[in-house]
Amino acid sequence: MRKSEVLAAESVACLNKALCRLKDIWEEIGIPEDQRLQRTNVVKNHIKGLLDMMITEEESLRTRLLSSIEACHKQLDTLCLELQLPPFEEERGVTMLQQEKEIRTQVEMLVKERTQRMQQLKALTERDQDLCDTLCSDPYALDPNAVPSLEQLDGFRQHIVSQTTEKERRHAEFVGIKRQIILCMDDLDQLPETSFEKDIICEDQEAFCLSKDNIASLKLLLGQLEERKAENQAVCEAHREKIQELWDRLQVPQEERELFSEHMVASKKKNLDALEAEGRRLMELKRLNMRNVTEAIRSEIAVLWEKCFFSSDQQQAFVPYFSNDFTEQLLGLHEAEILRLKQHYEEHKELFEGVQRWEESWRLFLELEKKATDPSRFTNRGGNLLKEEKQKAELHKSLPKLEKKLKAQIYVWEQEQAREFLVNGQKFLQFVEEQWELHRIEKENEKLERQLKKSKQIEVDMLYGTAVRTPTKRRFLGTTTPSKARKVPSVRTPGRSKPPLAGLQERNKENMGQVTGLGVPLQSGGFKTLASPQRNFSINSVASTYSEFATGLINTVIESVQSSETSPRPLTPRASQTY
Repeated sequence: MRKSEVLAAESVACLNKALCRLKDIWEEIGIPEDQRLQRTNVVKNHIKGLLDMMITEEESLRTRLLSSIEACHKQLDTLCLELQLPPFEEERGVTMLQQEKEIRTQVEMLVKERTQRMQQLKALTERDQDLCDTLCSDPYALDPNAVPSLEQLDGFRQHIVSQTTEKERRHAEFVGIKRQIILCMDDLDQLPETSFEKDIICEDQEAFCLSKDNIASLKLLLGQLEERKAENQAVCEAHREKIQELWDRLQVPQEERELFSEHMVASKKKNLDALEAEGRRLMELKRLNMRNVTEAIRSEIAVLWEKCFFSSDQQQAFVPYFSNDFTEQLLGLHEAEILRLKQHYEEHKELFEGVQRWEESWRLFLELEKKATDPSRFTNRGGNLLKEEKQKAELHKSLPKLEKKLKAQIYVWEQEQAREFLVNGQKFLQFVEEQWELHRIEKENEKLERQLKKSKQIEVDMLYGTAVRTPTKRRFLGTTTPSKARKVPSVRTPGRSKPPLAGLQERNKENMGQVTGLGVPLQSGGFKTLASPQRNFSINSVASTYSEFATGLINTVIESVQSSETSPRPLTPRASQTY
């Protein structure tokens, strides 16, 4: 039994006890029955009224609970819809009080959640508005009066972060561009003129609208200022080049130049004015020193002729160079010519420098080839021989590559210029081929010279029995094994008669005649190649003459030995030769 039921039973017992007590009192007092009945009715009505009032109150409580549950249900549904949450599911089997309390608690929690979201939305909206004002962009597309979802708030936060980053980037870009604009205006001695320029220079950086249009206008303004600055610099640089040129031609003292050094670096308005004034002054001096200036220009023209590999005919074509009538017109012709030569050299600088590199490499290659024939090079102990051989091999490999590259550049040059590329009046590629041909002929002559010297030595050995010793291998220190020598019989020659091998000498003269057709002997024992590589000669014919010469030499030696063996006159043997 419930405690409430026990208390109800006790209440009934108390009521009964109270009525009994009243009955006893009434009997003791002697109250009549009708008054007892009246008094009992009063008690009944009092108790009934009290209980009715209590029942009414409890029924009112039940009504309020039902109303609260219904209202909370409606509010809960509205909150779930606003907060984009699933519908609330009630727990089954609970009392009305528990149901009302559970729903009311859920409503309070969702109301708090809605309040927090709206507060966050308000803060984000205010921050977004500030960023929109600074960046001149559109607000984030979110209704400020509707409760946002968690995903919408996250998206809004990410948008704020992105906008903040963009603001910082644009602000940094603005500060950098502003600094450059101020420098350019300072270099140009220019003050802000338009309202936009004044907003950039004079107003607070934080107050400037960092819109895309403003940033684009900033870049445009900076580009215009830089273009004007570049034009000023180009004009100043042209003035400097002209001034430097006139200083050199007029031989202006160094002290006077140093006084003007400030304007030879900066390119501001005052520097430009000073450069223009100095240029006018020097032009006047040039007019007064016409001869010296013209001769100075001629020196520069001569240098450019050499750089551009002009031939004598090309140099002679500029007739004013050789005139002695120093007038303003002559000076103008020289200035126009040196300007044309400078432009010509700059346009084809890579080609001219390539030709220069080839000539230097070829000259070094020939020097290394000449050193290769010098016997004294084997006596060095510094490793130069190995270095020279390695350098020569690299040059021998790099020269053809350079020639191939120059050939392609020359082809393009000739197509553009519609004329042949000449170096000192000769086609460069033809000149290169001739140099290689002359080099090959010289090598062939050196080889032939060595062969002739060797044949002469053989002839002398055959005639006079000169010992030709072959070098023996050097033994290691400490080796006690005696060297073994192989002895060969000596060659005996007749002691008297006319000079032998007359036929050999005739053949030798014939061979020398063939050699003379190729080159002329030098005092040093070498051969000098003739200048023209187009001489009618044949290496094959020389080689065939030499083979005939060798064959005749061997036959003559055999005949000489046979005649010496059959002669009755005794022969005096020569010393035996040890090999």
